[in-house]
Amino acid sequence: MKRSIALLALLLATSLIAVAGVPDNKSAYVGGTEGDIPANTQGYCTTGNEREFIFAFKEGQLVIPYDQVNDLEYGMDAARRLTFSTAVNPFRLFTKKKKHFLTIGWKDEHGQQHAAVFELGKSIVRPTIVTLEARTGKKVDYQDDQARKSLGGM
Repeated sequence: MKRSIALLALLLATSLIAVAGVPDNKSAYVGGTEGDIPANTQGYCTTGNEREFIFAFKEGQLVIPYDQVNDLEYGMDAARRLTFSTAVNPFRLFTKKKKHFLTIGWKDEHGQQHAAVFELGKSIVRPTIVTLEARTGKKVDYQDDQARKSLGGM
């Protein structure tokens, strides 16, 4: 009995972490063609370099030259809030947390197409997208009207 309770607690804890999303100022590599980066790897997206977009994470970094970017896409996903606070207030289950996703497509020096999907923390969404548009010369494609409205109709 104790073993099954411990297993249930472990499953609950891991599911809470998976649903929680990334902190406001961080990002996560959700997936893409870069097989050497595990899915859901958290790190920091940096647009401060004038020539390269950099996703820095604990084990290394992914560098994407702005002049090789050929696709930018932004979308949102609303996930149910599932945190420890639902134990205190069960009505929090009926609220939604917005997740922000940025897809970057680029061709490397050999002409091979790559893509990376990032989940962005809410405080870095707008500055990241504005900077990417300015430095790449590409306009972001929005997945739907909700995504467009969330950034003020950019």
